[in-house]
Amino acid sequence: MVSALACLALAAAACCAPVPAAARLRALWPTPARRWPGPRSLAGPVVLGAVAGAVLAGPGGAVAGVLLAVTLRHRRARARATSAAAAASSELADAVGRIAEELRAGSHPAAALAGVRADGPLAQEILAPAAAAARLGDGVAAALRRGAGEPAHVGGDVERVALAWTLAERHGIPLAELLGRVHEDIRWRVRFGATVRAQLAGPRATATILTALPLLGIGLGQLVGADPIGVLRGGALGQVLLVVGVALAAAGMAWAEQILRAAVPR
Repeated sequence: MVSALACLALAAAACCAPVPAAARLRALWPTPARRWPGPRSLAGPVVLGAVAGAVLAGPGGAVAGVLLAVTLRHRRARARATSAAAAASSELADAVGRIAEELRAGSHPAAALAGVRADGPLAQEILAPAAAAARLGDGVAAALRRGAGEPAHVGGDVERVALAWTLAERHGIPLAELLGRVHEDIRWRVRFGATVRAQLAGPRATATILTALPLLGIGLGQLVGADPIGVLRGGALGQVLLVVGVALAAAGMAWAEQILRAAVPR
């Protein structure tokens, strides 16, 4: 009974407390933020594609709309991840170059890593565990490898930095020279990757046009009176042809993207 009265008194005090005090009490039990599906979620495009396809072409159109939405969403996510990985690698290269220069100037490795606050935000996220490990006397290479996948898929570049650190500690090789080579290697990969992606813009546009050619054929058939849209919407055979055609187009687009992506060095 006493505990219940105490809880009621505490609740009443929280309700009547001034705004700053009430805010501090609410901070003890924060309400989880509601996450609405944004443009990066898959649910929104899938629902939109299904509804639009069902309205335009029935059940088969709904399935085709879902396939098309998933393909376009996956392609956009791949492009965004590629851009983020290039930005992270570029910032990491700048940070590694800075560390190598400070080491050549006579700085201690821990002090050189502590200067990560002056680097870009992505480089800070990558190198912050290593800086903390160096400050505490822990293994820097192990700390780098623990965060090798964060952020934006730069695990390969982080592994090169960790390997250079391991070689310097194990065999006494000058760390500045090793990190200088790693800096040149990452910088070359970033520049070469950007050059290759720019040169592949033409083939990528060609693949996109070839994928969209069936839509042009349907439009021309509609203009000459063959009514392909009516065939696709009219019966079970048309629905199956619609789903199979969209699935083949999506597979062709994914295959072309895989071929073009394999040409870029990692």
